[in-house]
Amino acid sequence: QVQLVESGGGLVQAGGSLKLSCAASGRTFSSYAMAWFRQASGKEREFVAAISWGGGSTSYADSVKGRYTISRDNAKNTVYLQMNTLKPEDTAVYYCASTSQRRSPAYSKNYEYDYWGQGTQVTVSS
Repeated sequence: QVQLVESGGGLVQAGGSLKLSCAASGRTFSSYAMAWFRQASGKEREFVAAISWGGGSTSYADSVKGRYTISRDNAKNTVYLQMNTLKPEDTAVYYCASTSQRRSPAYSKNYEYDYWGQGTQVTVSS
């Protein structure tokens, strides 16, 4: 059974940084694309960043380009999201997600992802 467990969320001041981690288990991690989504209170879940199965391709939402970096360590079965220059509008629950398609690219649509973590809260104060 695939499990995704996020960590690293918290409270940070605007302009600060946080690094989220998502530890995966239950199958061969390196064969599947991974992504981060977020959901702010009262809003729909939205795409943040994705990385292809081999790590050679990434994609980002326009709102985070240049500030966020997604990466993966296949030896540790972990995907990361480095978030810099955080803004109050980045406040949300951040979710890690994985596809069920082998050798998948960095999809940006939530329907491409079949497995989800429980989420970690990120709060950015002004």
